[in-house]
Amino acid sequence: MTHTTDRPTRRASGAVVPVLAFAGIVVAVMQTLLVPVIKDLPQLLDTSPGDATWVLTSTLLSGAVATPIMGRLGDLYGKRRLLILSLAVMVVGALVSAVTSALIPMIVGRTLQGFAMGAIPLGIGLMRDMLPRERLGSAMALMSSSIGVGGGLALPAAALVAQHTDWHALFYGAAALGVLAIALTLLAVPESPARAEGTFDLPGALGLSAGLVLFLLPITKGSDWGWTSGTTLGLFGAAAAVLLLWGVYELRTPAPLVDLRTTARPAVLFTNLASIMVGVSFYVVSLVLPQLLQLPKSTGYGLGQSMVVAGLLVAPLGLTMMVTAPVYARLSAKYGPKVTLILGMLIIGIGYGAGLGLMNAAWQSLVIAIVLGAGIGLAYSSLPALIIGAVPASETGAANGLNTLMRSIGTSVSSAVIGMVLANTANDVHGVAVPTMHGFRVSFLIATAAVAVGLVLALLLPRQQRPSNEPHLRASSEEDANLERAEEALRGETVVRGETVVPSEAVVRGAVLRD
Repeated sequence: MTHTTDRPTRRASGAVVPVLAFAGIVVAVMQTLLVPVIKDLPQLLDTSPGDATWVLTSTLLSGAVATPIMGRLGDLYGKRRLLILSLAVMVVGALVSAVTSALIPMIVGRTLQGFAMGAIPLGIGLMRDMLPRERLGSAMALMSSSIGVGGGLALPAAALVAQHTDWHALFYGAAALGVLAIALTLLAVPESPARAEGTFDLPGALGLSAGLVLFLLPITKGSDWGWTSGTTLGLFGAAAAVLLLWGVYELRTPAPLVDLRTTARPAVLFTNLASIMVGVSFYVVSLVLPQLLQLPKSTGYGLGQSMVVAGLLVAPLGLTMMVTAPVYARLSAKYGPKVTLILGMLIIGIGYGAGLGLMNAAWQSLVIAIVLGAGIGLAYSSLPALIIGAVPASETGAANGLNTLMRSIGTSVSSAVIGMVLANTANDVHGVAVPTMHGFRVSFLIATAAVAVGLVLALLLPRQQRPSNEPHLRASSEEDANLERAEEALRGETVVRGETVVPSEAVVRGAVLRD
């Protein structure tokens, strides 16, 4: 068990939240910038379609590995420091990709860009350490939603750039945004004094990295290799073995990378499992609507829109997520993050259910994007609050890193499953596989099923206390509660069952020792 060596400060300038949210948006832009040119990558890189997919897979794998590791390093050595490092590695990767049209250097660049995924949990951790509790809810909601906001805004922008300039300009733009995010962070975001004691668990980091790569690799490449091929099944089996051994090691080491005992608490476990379902539901709409909008009308169901128009029609998905952040803060303050997560899941289910019959006009896609954006925004905003309310302050970065990883696993599973569904239901038109309306509707049904599972998981979350009007009496974890009781005792008073009493010297000493 680790503990913070310093009490987190609650002071921050008004620029901290927008700067950290901007950093999250930059990360989302990095993830989304190649979407408009995915189909052209084999030609652009002079390689086969199967090899071209490594440009996307490499970013996914490095992001999955980096997210929990950077979160833990931030807990130990400073979250601001690691946030800047994450963005700097992303900038280097973007510049590497910007100057090449060869496959291997492009994969190297995209792998480096994936390290920026650690910025999301690091930003959430900085907010917890610096912001007063009355500002923390809306701030974390915006940070958590930034990945969707950035993706929604970047899609039409990237399409516009790809249509009218050389595609390498996408990487130069991402590098410029990364440099701007670093500069703003240096100017506006102070370092948190909160530190976890202990050392970095290098064997645990290597074990988790190996297990994640072995698990995610067949998920992303299974459709190419065959889901029942020896390679796919062998990698899944190896992943299970490595992760099992890793879990045994983590339970025995005194300063683990991931505290599995904390992770096994119902509040953390069910939140992480629900995060996978939210990730699945978020990615389905991102895969289906752009394709439906761009298919030619001659198919009988395609909506015949340009790449840029399709991006603009899907952009409200991210914009609605951003607008939802302050709404979430009010709802969560009154009812708690568990209720807002359940409400978000219900709205997502309604959006996909209605979407089954709203695929016949461009404006209907806009309606689907807005409804789903509201539901996903509420769900995403609830997740960090649920995690932070269940883990000690010294594990904020690592715990949120793991939660962000769960969302990434959800999007990876969604990409693989929906890609397989659309491929298996496609029509062959002059040698080109064209997705069908049946495939789109099956994809929406899969998303609806994932939301239903997520709703059940949300209902299983332990009941939380109703938020108090006196935030200094509400602790977000057992460790915070001990710290607050000790501080109150040292000030000469403590709260016992609603009454203020003056403690004896023994009580003061006991309060400190309990911490």
